[in-house]
Amino acid sequence: MIVDLQHVKLTYQAPDGEVDAISDISFGIEEGEFVSLVGPSGCGKSTLLSTIAGLEPPSAGTISIDHEAVTAPSAKIGYMPQKDQLFPWRTIWANVTLGLEIQHQNTGERQAHAHELLERYGLAEFIQKTPAQLSGGMRQRCALIRTLATDPKILLLDEPFSALDYQTRLSVSADIYTIIRQEHKTALLVTHDISESISLSDRVVVLTHRPSRVKNIHTLDDLKDVPPLQRRDHPAFRTHFNEIWKELDAHA
Repeated sequence: MIVDLQHVKLTYQAPDGEVDAISDISFGIEEGEFVSLVGPSGCGKSTLLSTIAGLEPPSAGTISIDHEAVTAPSAKIGYMPQKDQLFPWRTIWANVTLGLEIQHQNTGERQAHAHELLERYGLAEFIQKTPAQLSGGMRQRCALIRTLATDPKILLLDEPFSALDYQTRLSVSADIYTIIRQEHKTALLVTHDISESISLSDRVVVLTHRPSRVKNIHTLDDLKDVPPLQRRDHPAFRTHFNEIWKELDAHA
């Protein structure tokens, strides 16, 4: 198990007192798995992602990555936020290699790997362009390649498709799913979209209202070999959707 959460709790200080954000969360992710995290708005999904990334320590419980306790940000983890966060004044190449610069890994070997990723996923001809010259979908691919360039073991995806229109969101999420699978990465996706979670995941973790805990974990074995867009037409899709919808609608 490459990610392991045991009885994680998070309480933070607000102007009017302490707020219990996460009550008691335990689950694990196997290497190579794609897991989605869904739950009501404000239940702490993104907060949990920040805690796993080592950006915010838990108040109680333990989080381990690759059998090591998380105490600070780690090179083993790549974080992809809601917006692509590409710097408009830097070229695509300069944006993609930014993480390498920050981590002092901007070697010839790493640069060659970054260039290979850009070629493999259709962005090599745009390396001297700026983000404003790319479509929304291309920008998201660029943001993912920037994350992959540092070669993390685990990708934490915080609603990375939420700013895209519906049609673009479908195609880009399928593209990014393919890239993650081809690069053999482990992924944890936060999303409000039940259909998206079922389309992309091996398992879906459903959280309750704040202070959140795990309500249920859905294993999607019957969709394992079905590509994301085709899953939406699969008979099992509606069954999983209805089950998760009822759990989210139960206000537990």
